[in-house]
Amino acid sequence: MVHVLASIRVKPACREAFLAIFKANVPAVRAEVGCHGYQPVVDLESGLPPQIFEPNTVVIIEQWTSLDALRNHLAAPHMKAYKEKTKDMVDGVSLKVLQDA
Repeated sequence: MVHVLASIRVKPACREAFLAIFKANVPAVRAEVGCHGYQPVVDLESGLPPQIFEPNTVVIIEQWTSLDALRNHLAAPHMKAYKEKTKDMVDGVSLKVLQDA
């Protein structure tokens, strides 16, 4: 199993519009071969150290059967359309690709 944490920094005041576009794309992603999980989450201000509260960051928690399934996902037409729709809302992206320990 391949696990992915994708952190997407959105421009201030763009989070809700970004999430609406993202969530509209989720059913297409979940229908992809090899997808076992795909969910956006946002920071909950907990006051717990060492949390760094980042209200303009959306983290995508993903699970894929393989790296090939993940690569196919990234090349899917609906992902290209999603990226085009959100490109002016995004300040940066970081990606962690993980495997079971």
